[in-house]
Amino acid sequence: MKQNKAKELLTIGKLAKETGELVTTIRFWAKEELLTVKDYSQGGYQLFDPAMIERAKQIRQLQNEKRLTIAEIKKEIK
Repeated sequence: MKQNKAKELLTIGKLAKETGELVTTIRFWAKEELLTVKDYSQGGYQLFDPAMIERAKQIRQLQNEKRLTIAEIKKEIK
């Protein structure tokens, strides 16, 4: 039996918890198009593909280790 599509996706809170980031950080990265919102719930909440967990970790690593700006990170991960 196929799972409901929404159950496969992560809420912004779940993504934040899985990555150790703040919800506001996840929201900012999504606004800056570093993270991709896959869908929206019926209530209008952003839903993310589980692959965004690794993307968020990569963004944080690039900020901490390479000291890249948001613009530089966009070029690095695209």
